[in-house]
Amino acid sequence: MRRVPYFLSFGPLYVPYGYLKIFFLVKISHNLIFFKRSSLFIHKRHRKRERSRDIGRGRSRLHAGSPTWDSIPGLQDQALVFLKFSFLYIFFLQSVVDDWIESYKQDRDIALLDLINFFIQCSGCRGTVRIEMFRNMQNAEIIRKMTEEFDEDSGDYPLTMPGPQWKKFRSNFCEFIGVLIRQCQYSIIYDEYMMDTVISLLTGLSDSQVRAFRHTSTLAAMKLMTALVNVALNLSIHQDNTQRQYEAERNKMIGKRANERLELLLQKRKELQENQDEIENMMNSIFKGIFVHRYRDAIAEIRAICIEEIGVWMKMYSDAFLNDSYLKYVGWTLHDRQGEVRLKCLKALQSLYTNRELFPKLELFTNRFKDRIVSMTLDKEYDVAVEAIRLVTLILHGSEEALSNEDCENVYHLVYSAHRPVAVAAGEFLHKKLFSRHDPQAEEALAKRRGRNSPNGNLIRMLVLFFLESELHEHAAYLVDSLWESSQELLKDWECMTELLLEEPVQGEEAMSDRQESALIELMVCTIRQAAEAHPPVGRGTGKRVLTAKERKTQIDDRNKLTEHFIITLPMLLSKYSADAEKVANLLQIPQYFDLEIYSTGRMEKHLDALLKQIKFVVEKHVESDVLEACSKTYSILCSEEYTIQNRVDIARSQLIDEFVDRFNHSVEDLLQEGEEADDDDIYNVLSTLKRLTSFHNAHDLTKWDLFGNCYRLLKTGIEHGAMPEQIVIHVYKFECVLQEDLLVLRKTVKSFLAVCQQCLSNVNTPVKEQAFMLLCDLLMIFSHQLMTGGREGLQPLVFNPDTGLQSELLSFVMDHVFIDQDEENQSMEGDEEDEANKIEALHKRRNLLAAFSKLIIYDIVDMHAAADIFKHYMKYYNDYGDIIKETLSKTRQIDKIQCAKTLILSLQQLFNELVQEQGPNLDRTSAHVSGIKELARRFALTFGLDQIKTREAVATLHKDGIEFAFKYQNQKGQEYPPPNLAFLEVLSEFSSKLLRQDKKTVHSYLEKFLTEQMMERREDVWLPLISYRNSLVTGGEDDRMSVNSGSSSSKTSSVRNKKGRPPLHKKRVEDESLDNTWLNRTDTMIQTPGPLPAPQLTSTVLRENSRPMGEQIQEPESEHGSEPDFLHNRGLMEEDAEPIFEDVMMSSRSQLEDMNEEFEDTMVIDLPPSRNRRERAELRPDFFDSAAIIEDDSVNVKLILLFIYGFWVLFMHKVNCVSHFSRDLECLCSEV
Repeated sequence: MRRVPYFLSFGPLYVPYGYLKIFFLVKISHNLIFFKRSSLFIHKRHRKRERSRDIGRGRSRLHAGSPTWDSIPGLQDQALVFLKFSFLYIFFLQSVVDDWIESYKQDRDIALLDLINFFIQCSGCRGTVRIEMFRNMQNAEIIRKMTEEFDEDSGDYPLTMPGPQWKKFRSNFCEFIGVLIRQCQYSIIYDEYMMDTVISLLTGLSDSQVRAFRHTSTLAAMKLMTALVNVALNLSIHQDNTQRQYEAERNKMIGKRANERLELLLQKRKELQENQDEIENMMNSIFKGIFVHRYRDAIAEIRAICIEEIGVWMKMYSDAFLNDSYLKYVGWTLHDRQGEVRLKCLKALQSLYTNRELFPKLELFTNRFKDRIVSMTLDKEYDVAVEAIRLVTLILHGSEEALSNEDCENVYHLVYSAHRPVAVAAGEFLHKKLFSRHDPQAEEALAKRRGRNSPNGNLIRMLVLFFLESELHEHAAYLVDSLWESSQELLKDWECMTELLLEEPVQGEEAMSDRQESALIELMVCTIRQAAEAHPPVGRGTGKRVLTAKERKTQIDDRNKLTEHFIITLPMLLSKYSADAEKVANLLQIPQYFDLEIYSTGRMEKHLDALLKQIKFVVEKHVESDVLEACSKTYSILCSEEYTIQNRVDIARSQLIDEFVDRFNHSVEDLLQEGEEADDDDIYNVLSTLKRLTSFHNAHDLTKWDLFGNCYRLLKTGIEHGAMPEQIVIHVYKFECVLQEDLLVLRKTVKSFLAVCQQCLSNVNTPVKEQAFMLLCDLLMIFSHQLMTGGREGLQPLVFNPDTGLQSELLSFVMDHVFIDQDEENQSMEGDEEDEANKIEALHKRRNLLAAFSKLIIYDIVDMHAAADIFKHYMKYYNDYGDIIKETLSKTRQIDKIQCAKTLILSLQQLFNELVQEQGPNLDRTSAHVSGIKELARRFALTFGLDQIKTREAVATLHKDGIEFAFKYQNQKGQEYPPPNLAFLEVLSEFSSKLLRQDKKTVHSYLEKFLTEQMMERREDVWLPLISYRNSLVTGGEDDRMSVNSGSSSSKTSSVRNKKGRPPLHKKRVEDESLDNTWLNRTDTMIQTPGPLPAPQLTSTVLRENSRPMGEQIQEPESEHGSEPDFLHNRGLMEEDAEPIFEDVMMSSRSQLEDMNEEFEDTMVIDLPPSRNRRERAELRPDFFDSAAIIEDDSVNVKLILLFIYGFWVLFMHKVNCVSHFSRDLECLCSEV
């Protein structure tokens, strides 16, 4: 509709056709060299046509010789301003304005009419103001007429259109207005006609109800005002110059004074003053008539334009505009509800505060709105917060007294923000405040000094003090990253830092405290990491970006510099602080950022030996896990095979491990020999050595030292006698993976270890039980049936399947340690921040436990029905585990829809049984507990999605189990009383909307098998659940018909209908067909429906026996295609389909339908044979919590699509010849469904 005009091509030169009519009836200069050959003949052709047409109408020669809006074919209804300007634009724009001025001098009404149409059409309006309208109608009437001709089909207009060409249009539109006023500033704008007409028109348009008119006219008026401000500024300068010339001439002696010159200067000054008054009147008209109303317009873009331009006026002509009368509008708009407008306010103020000469005029504004500006540093829009911090920095730079200590502290803490631009801006403020106020004389005296006596020495001390006072010691990396751009020279002064740590303070200098030294070491390590990796720390930024060549060179230089320095100083630092675990743990992180080649190329092997010596000393001296892990990681880095120092380090590491292994073996023998008489020293010797070996085990292969034997002896002794200390048991568990070449030996070892872990689940100590549980889950995952996939059938002896007892114990552990009473937890942990941190840590640990068990369910290691005990807690523990439970439910449905549905209904049955046991059989249907179960059922129903075809059998099976549970027990008082579980039907009715119409009929028939005539006639309140459930099955026929169509719409065939309203050929057959006895008559041994009896101890789920032999889960017999077992095991319509999207509760129906259609389109690419489906899915199953859904295909749906296409093609080509064949084929396929 609104297109950028096309281009005509003449060889290699592209000439914009629109340039022939650039703005207001242009008369393009013919002396441009690059237009002579290509555009000249086109221009002359149209000029000749228009001259012959327009001269006859009596128009002026100048106007008649120019092309008009309607003169060039193909450009009608296209605003001339929708052009893609090239480099020629600058020349043409000047020519356009000059020609328009000449046209105005010839006939100002015609010229102004062109200008009016320019503004109208720049707004996107198709209407044109005619000369009669311009002369006889008021502006309000013209605007009303143009409003009627405005295109209401689209809300877009040029200023809001996307794309680079429209951005260029905006800039050119604004530039044109500036050039127009600049060229008219010496004559036309003072004729009291042109400007009055334009300002009056723009004022009327700015008050229009049409957004396009209001937006475009406001932009034009504000740019017009900016141009007038520039004119007023020039007039003011000329007035000052004239006044100085007049004063100089008048102060001359009478004999030398030129009276005629004085007269001319007086006349010129008077003329300039009159012009100044005229311009001020124009500016007042625009400001009071447009700005005052539009700066608070309902449209944020219009408000932003006003604020942006008033900032330009105040900066350009500060003597007239930089006062409280104008600043108040910016201050008020700082509270605007749109971030875009607030951002314009801050940028406008930044341009003012950048000029320190303007600070006296801004003093009152600063005092009035300083609090608001400081509060905007916490703005919810990050861009606004960044600009607010920069503005506060400018205020600080201009006047330190303007900000109080409280104001500065509000900005200080933002250096720890996770949003990097905010943190960097706050870091610049911190640099200005703390590091830019030292004495210049003292700085000059210390400029030539280095190390601790250099200017950076005191600054580093100040940085350490700031870091300690902020009390966010775990975020040193964030602080360093915030200051990296503004204080990089300071942060890279590692020589000064190491001297502050190593050298003793000189006389008169205060020594650093222990906390300050720890903080300095932590900061120093963070600066080393920042320099070596050249990217922000974890949690700040979207990821590692590609470095430029300059950044890469800087990174290499910094890494070489820090390597050369710390190769020498690190052993000395370790030697001095070897007794301090925290300092040593931080210092040992430095070698991972070394360029280890420098050890060899720089002949620094002696420093390597010194480092290895200090690391060995640290390992022997400390037992803290952080220190030992750091030592182990350092050895691992130094042992990298690509470096020549690997052999030297490997020898040192092996000697160290040999010593610890010998010490461990002797200490274990001593401990076992002592038995119950072992003292604390014996226990400490075993525990300390075990901790050291455990830390090395995590990063190094200790297989050749054969540590499993003594570890197993410790565990077995502890279980048999119960006297083994808790810490020893926990660290022994960390040796769980021991590789053996003989599979039988490994199987025996793993089996023994699993048995020990299972026994430890009943240990008194909670940490021991948690460690044993995690190990069991990990080992069952490792040695599951998936171990044989990928051609590894030879590992079948290593496959372990948990028996019923172990599954029950694992589930009991989850129930007892994950789903704990939240009130008790809150009472046990109330108090200070440390307790809050402990609560978060405890929640994280429980989430890990739940995730570990959920993986066993998802990978078919633990029976799926065990998930019922987890699903039933979805609502109660949604805040803590909602994401884990939701993902588990989604993955289980992908594995087996029917089994998942049976698990869902089992979880609801368990909750119902628990409620009956608490409140008795007579439940209050309005109670919160019953409502909670119904709400959980509603959430479960939403997870089935919108495509009812795919979930047809699963939902039907769910209703079948629910009905059987409701009528499982008869009332002991007699048949005239309702069954004890009848109220469960009200919960079951939440799933009725997911049934197809024909399935509702089948479910209703199945329900009637359990009903007697007396039950059908009862209408008492206790029978209301049955009544409501029956009503949900017999109502909603039209909705169900729609649901059938939506299910088939994913195959893109439901939209093909008979235009006369005749139902599809297969409709009657589908309605008559039901699931029949497919799910009504099947015997279900998968899940036992729980009764009202008390649940087993520690779990409410009765687990079925694991009938599969060990190691044979994957080898399932392949059933014949289309057989009943295939249907029962999801080989049919509902199994091969892609899993319905696991919708969020708030997801709209429209987006759900779109997602389902897109999903089916994706599945059309995949066509796995049904017999291989389960095995392929086992091999391709993604990791737990993988966001990518498993996409499967449905060959029956593909057949259905092809059959529909074939059928309608037959109807079209052969009319009724083959209709009977098509109908018969469709009936067969529907019966198969």
